[in-house]
This record gives sequence, C-alpha cells and structure tokens, in this order.
Amino acid sequence: MSEISKQTTADFAAAYLENNKQNALQRGVVKNGITASAENVSAKIVNVPVFSVDVTTGKVANQKQSGRCWMFAALNTFRHKMLNNFKLKDFELSQNHTFFWDKYEKANYFYENILATAAEPVTSRKVAFLLQTPQQDGGQWDMIVSIFQKYGVVPKAVMPESSNSSNSRDLNNYLNKKLRKDAVALRKLVAAGQSDTEIQTAKEGMLQEVYNFLATSLGTPPETFDFEYRDEEKNYHIDRDLTPQSFYDKYVGVDLNEYVSIINAPTADKPYDKSYTVEMLGNVVGGKEVKYLNVDMPTFKKLAIAQLEQGESVWFGCDVGQSSTRDSGIMALDAYDMNDLFDVDFTMTKAERLDFGESLMTHAMVLTGVDIIDGESTKWKVENSWGEKVGTDGFFVMSDEWMDEYTYQIVVRKEFLSPEQLAAFEAEPKVLAPWDPMGALA
Repeated sequence: MSEISKQTTADFAAAYLENNKQNALQRGVVKNGITASAENVSAKIVNVPVFSVDVTTGKVANQKQSGRCWMFAALNTFRHKMLNNFKLKDFELSQNHTFFWDKYEKANYFYENILATAAEPVTSRKVAFLLQTPQQDGGQWDMIVSIFQKYGVVPKAVMPESSNSSNSRDLNNYLNKKLRKDAVALRKLVAAGQSDTEIQTAKEGMLQEVYNFLATSLGTPPETFDFEYRDEEKNYHIDRDLTPQSFYDKYVGVDLNEYVSIINAPTADKPYDKSYTVEMLGNVVGGKEVKYLNVDMPTFKKLAIAQLEQGESVWFGCDVGQSSTRDSGIMALDAYDMNDLFDVDFTMTKAERLDFGESLMTHAMVLTGVDIIDGESTKWKVENSWGEKVGTDGFFVMSDEWMDEYTYQIVVRKEFLSPEQLAAFEAEPKVLAPWDPMGALA
C-alpha cells in the first residue's frame, strides 16, 4: 500500500489555486450546492410533457415518508382501470391494507429463513444478510401479487392511511428489533434439538405478537365492508358485505397470473432470453415465486410500448436517484452536467454500475405514456407516488436514453411475448444470490 505524502497534497492544492475556472466554480458550488450548480436547464426544454401515447389516469397518490412505492405503483395500475370502468373520480385503493399484510407475511418469511439457516454460524453471509434488514417497506412485483392473491384489496376509505403507514420509520425500527430478538430464540430452539412442532408453536406465538404490533400501529384490516360511492355522473352506488377478495374479483378483476416481470440486466452472469430468480427473496411463504425474463433494451421498450398502445399502464422499476430532478420531474442523462462541473469523467456502462454497486433498482413507478416519433420512442410519461407538488402535477418525464441506462424492470401481459420468450420465461430459472442487484427492493 502506498501512503499520500504531504508534498503530494501540497502540489495538488497549489495546482487547484492556480486554476481560475476551478476557483470560480468553487464559489458557486460552495454557496449553492453540487446538484443545483450542475443542473442543466436545456434538459427540461427538450423533455416537454407531451406524448403521442397517453393513458388516462387520475391524480397521483402520495406515499409520504415510507418506502411503499412498489405497492403504490401496483395499486395505481388497478386504480386506472377502475376509474375508467366505474366512472370514479379521485379514487384510491388502500395502501395501508396492503402494507399491513405485507409486514405480517414478511415477518413469517424472515422466521422461516432464520430456521432454514439455523445450522449456519451467525457470521455466515446468508445469516448476516437476513439479520442486516429483517424486513423493510420495499418489495418486488411478484411479492405484491402474492399479497393481492391471498388478501385481496379494499378501498382507501375502508382502511385509510395511518400515521405509521405514512411515516414508517418507527414501525420498521421496532419491528426489526423484535424480529432479531425472535431470531435469537428460534436459533436457540434449533440448537437445543427441539421438535418441529415445538418450534412452530413458538413461532406462532411470535406471529401473534407481530399481528398485535401491526394492528396497534396500522389499524385492524376489515373482514367485510360496504363499498359506497358516487360516480362522475353523480349516480349513487352501494355494494354490501364485500370481502377484500370479492372486492378484488368484482372491481379490479385483473388476472395477475397473466403478467410477467421483464428485466434488463446486461451483465456477463445473466445472458439474455433466460429466466432468473433470487434466493431468499419474497414475502409470502407458499406465494408466487419472484421470477424474471432478462431481455435486451430494444425488446424491453417494445414490450412496454405494446401494452401502453393498448391503453394499459406499465409497472416499472428504476434507479430514480440517478440524474433526475425532483422538483421539475425530469429524468434525463443531461439533467446535471457533473463531468464539466468537476472536470471528472463519471461515465460507467450499465453493466459496470450493476457489477460494482453504483446502481440498482431503488424505486417503482408507472409508465402512463410514451412519445413515438418516426417509429422510435423519444421520451416516456411517468406517474410517480410523491404527491402533486413535484414534476408536472406529480408526473415525470423520462428521456429514452435515461430509460436505457437506469430502468431495470417492467411488468407486462404474457400475450405480448413471443412463443420463444414465453418458453424462456417459463423455463427453470437460474437462482441468483440473495445480494444480487436484481434482488433489490423498490
């Protein structure tokens, strides 16, 4: 290893002070901050919010101080259908209801993984991975499918937001404390040679405490309810004694088995036109397996466009923090010019960013439009879940080049896949390590 000498640092400092351009930049960046100083106004001019294909949606939702973007995005795709089919206005499905059952199931999923790895030392990478974050707000498409299929959905009015769903920090903090303590107890039971029956009985006691904790923090999920509303034409409707499952079947009516997750991961370990899953990634034991088909980016965009052109929005996952402006809602590679600001080349390929930890999926949103010029996509309309005060009434504009570099997943109907692609998806998937970037939770 080579240390830095004082003379080397002195030379660096002298060279910096002799550069008048750097001194001028220093004054601006120190006062205004890095991103504000590097923001490129021309990116907003190019990415105007006008699209040749534009799916009708209502107002955007707001996940507030929580990491529930993946479930907001999924519920938004359902809401779009309901707004049109039942002439609803400003209607939302309950994110708190989905949140409750996801937390409940994630606790059990954690317990089962702790038991499955009980013979390994706590220093093993798998056990350390489990204990680092026993559960969190984020998730994957197939995980939300498991929740919907088991627990249905309800209108937001039936189980509205709570303080702890809108700001989930304390809930996550104390739930993870409990899960780690329970992991100690479960591992001790295994080490002591207790029977499977005794261990499962102990686990059920832990789950009762989790249910109580969630009910106290989020409210009690309804078993039955009435759906009462007025449509846009002021006609009154009421449907009595619904369950979350019957409400889903009657008012959402989406066959979730007809949708597949498509990813673009151009790394050497993931050849295109192959299916993949991730070890220890899930929430519902016995639920839907998390599974992807990896395709090249032209195919990826073609599939998204096909669904949009049929009037259906597209759930997608990306690395939203990369080269995007929150206030103006622009996602473009030239949103900021950091290379010129610092005279440093920050460029990496998409594969390099994935392999070296520079990027992964961090946020899920909904594609609701695309601008196609001369047969080619140029920019995309994005429904976010950060409220109406960002972007254009909560909608963002994503350049086509940004999609190439920082979008990783879409969910589309099987009918848009070729027979060869569908066969590849349905083939036995390659199992990726729990810490693989494609296991990131949005």
